Amino acid sequence: MGKLVVAKILVADPLAEDGIERLRKAGEVTVVSKLAEDELIRRIPDFDALVVRSETRVTASVIEAGRKLRVVGRAGVGVDNIDVTAATRRGILVVNAPRGNIVAAAEHTIALLFALARWVPQADASVKRGEWARSKFVGTEIRGKTLGVIGLGNVGSEVAKRAHGLEMDVVAYDPVVSVERAELFNVELVSLGELLERADFVTVHVPLVDSNRNLIGEKELSGMKSTARLINTARGGIVDEVALHTALVSGRIAAAALDVFEKEPPGESPLLALPNLIATPHVGASTTEAQVSVAFDVAEEVAAVLAGDLPRFAVNAPALPPEEMAYLRPFAGLTERLAALHAQLFGGRVSAIELDCEGELAEHDVTLLVASAVKGVLQPFTEERINAVNARLIAGNRGIKLVERRSRSHSSYASLVTLRMQDHEIAGTVLMGEPRAVRIDSFRVDLVPDGRFLVSRHEDRPGVVGKVGSILGEYDVNIASMQVGRDAPRGNAMMILAVDDRVAPDVLGRLREVGGMSDLRYVELGSDADG
Repeated sequence: MGKLVVAKILVADPLAEDGIERLRKAGEVTVVSKLAEDELIRRIPDFDALVVRSETRVTASVIEAGRKLRVVGRAGVGVDNIDVTAATRRGILVVNAPRGNIVAAAEHTIALLFALARWVPQADASVKRGEWARSKFVGTEIRGKTLGVIGLGNVGSEVAKRAHGLEMDVVAYDPVVSVERAELFNVELVSLGELLERADFVTVHVPLVDSNRNLIGEKELSGMKSTARLINTARGGIVDEVALHTALVSGRIAAAALDVFEKEPPGESPLLALPNLIATPHVGASTTEAQVSVAFDVAEEVAAVLAGDLPRFAVNAPALPPEEMAYLRPFAGLTERLAALHAQLFGGRVSAIELDCEGELAEHDVTLLVASAVKGVLQPFTEERINAVNARLIAGNRGIKLVERRSRSHSSYASLVTLRMQDHEIAGTVLMGEPRAVRIDSFRVDLVPDGRFLVSRHEDRPGVVGKVGSILGEYDVNIASMQVGRDAPRGNAMMILAVDDRVAPDVLGRLREVGGMSDLRYVELGSDADG
């Protein structure tokens, strides 16, 4: 009978005792905090698991030295201090604890909401200066007011539930949450503009991804009520701090509360000198209960991996067998591009993603393709790394139903992927290792989904194509290739133009005014669209 091998776990940052106790049930635990990188590199070869918070940096060098490492756990949400790419390359799972501090963050938001409504910090400071200026701190009641929640994810939905308990009306803006999920929280989904126009209090709960940087800027602040109050407990950089300063000084909005700043600590930020700004030092998740919760949650995740199970909150995907990955990788890339193309062409809220896999592809486990479809749709709206492990969870959290079908081939292609959302579908295949879109709704196409494109739907009549080409030439936009298809003579047509240059909004405006044009979209896909 072989000797029982006990997993060895290194905890390199302070962790709540509940988490330590859970880890001890999974293996032999060593707790050593504040290790320099060279000391961590020296120690890590003996360990199967590494658990950190935000202090310890798990660099590529640490990963490479961890010859026995199977999992790295982060007690918290962000994994900026972990080289996830290096871990993935080595087949090491990275797990985190994204749910442990949700309640803490939601409650801090509500605390700031009350503080803004009643000028609590300002009144406290005044009394401690020996003043008794009651008339200076006339507040506003929360009951009956409208709360606008930007981002109806984990924290935003918890804030919405608490706001209802305060007898507030709640509206929300979230481009990737379904109406059905919003209804679960008794929340009305509206556009960002309508939310800002209606809300008495606005609270931000979206990740800092490129599409959300300076999401609340001068234009958005000018669309708010002059009596409105703004709260940000999400990430610095989502609210334009220069524009916010101007809005607070001018009285464009009444007040704001920030737990996060673009630069932390904010140093000499002029915002801190304003009497109508409340600031806290990024403490939204800092409660005793939250620290215990994230410690226990990450311990559960690490224990699952060491036991050979799949964790709930993996940041990266487990490695597939090399031969399976070699076959599936081009189809996964194709599916992600088709999903991104679909999202940019048709937009709108997604309640279901349907994926049909035909032919030889249907003989394989297509979980990776489902994850790729979810990633193509949702990645621009989240900082979570979407992969085969967490895609279904992320989609489910946004109320998106995933439907996967496999069948024998019904076409002339050996393998075909068809992606269907919102009554529109795009089909594609892989030819000689190259991804190709072969159908958009009823229009047959032959498109390598990489680069910049203009996609128009228009009446099939003389002059439309020529006018489009003339306008692009006028603005020095070079056309690389063109495809035109139609459903019938003088019927409906689709044109796909591959272009070498980004197309500015004013050019798109001119193109959409061309006679017979029913819809025109500018699409950027893949690496060729960067830069």
